[in-house]
Amino acid sequence: MAHPGAGDHQEPQARHDATDAEELLQAHLHLWSHALGYVKSMALKCALDLRIPDAIQRCGGAATLDDLLAATGLPPSSLPFLRRLMRALTASRIFSLRQDPADDPAAVSSYHLTATSRLLLSGGDDASCFSLFPAIYPLVQEGLVSPMLRMHEWMGRHDAASTSLYEVAHGKGLWDTLQASAAYRAAFQDAMDADTRLVMHAVLGGSPAVFRGLTSLVDVGGGRGRAAAAIAGAFPHIQCTVMDLPHVVAEAPAGNGVCFLAGDMFEHIPSADALLLKWILHDWDDANCIKIMQRCLEAIGGKEGRGKVIIIDAVIGSVPNDDDAICREAQVLCDLQIMAAFNGAEREEHEWRRIFLEAGFCDYKITRIRGVKSIIEVYP
Repeated sequence: MAHPGAGDHQEPQARHDATDAEELLQAHLHLWSHALGYVKSMALKCALDLRIPDAIQRCGGAATLDDLLAATGLPPSSLPFLRRLMRALTASRIFSLRQDPADDPAAVSSYHLTATSRLLLSGGDDASCFSLFPAIYPLVQEGLVSPMLRMHEWMGRHDAASTSLYEVAHGKGLWDTLQASAAYRAAFQDAMDADTRLVMHAVLGGSPAVFRGLTSLVDVGGGRGRAAAAIAGAFPHIQCTVMDLPHVVAEAPAGNGVCFLAGDMFEHIPSADALLLKWILHDWDDANCIKIMQRCLEAIGGKEGRGKVIIIDAVIGSVPNDDDAICREAQVLCDLQIMAAFNGAEREEHEWRRIFLEAGFCDYKITRIRGVKSIIEVYP
């Protein structure tokens, strides 16, 4: 005969087993989501290849599956594949799905642009003025994606610190690839311009004080001068100069209100009240960043000068609250991507501090802007 209390003694263990099972299932779900993360990227690539955001915009901002099928030129047999693609992209909030009227089960559902997919309009009269298509599209292409498959091999190399993962995969570094191809250079500058348009809109709208009191500014590695032109437009009294490598300056557009100067930031940077380094330092390792910052210190008059260096780059962990966990994830994923492409790095504040101090600077101030990047003002 069973003891009267035997069942009571089994209940805590049963509850423990149930909790353990829930934790295991949650972990199982997490692993599936993480392991299939590349599918999200490839679904996005497919949508960009098919120009689905543009198709929805051309349809007046709402498109049914049949509309998308016609707009993309896909055969009717691809309708179920397109539906599944759009279902995935809707689940990841790239697009939204609406049924109008919502209470009519027979109503046809239509896909709409979200704030995210509006940034993916590719160009033309219907495109957002802040389109990030040129910046996002290269990130999901084979040239940048395929090297990531060999990350473990690269990490095992004794020369990994001096040879990028991109170079191991393709036989030459990304900088060499860009220098050898005018088409690649143009695509790279298109990407930088797209990012700069949006970032400078945020910087000038939210933190204009960064540029107040300046009479001259050099945009170091400023490419086509998009950032410098935005600053000159907002502060016409600031004399803005863009310094970049000779082949970049030779291809720079004319008539945007800024001067261009060919040079090498590792050798010499012209003097100015302020120097701008937007998304430059993350391309380089610490030793090269210190060299660049030393040239910057010389350009603003050394420790006796009153100038400053304005860096627009990521500061990993600069967002302390859990509400911006997506920001931290984006930052650390950008770090792995830049590590693979250039052997560069996104940095935490203490890593930035060490670079500044070793280069001879004494102080800095970080102003966070919404998104991946922050503004760092560095003082002698």
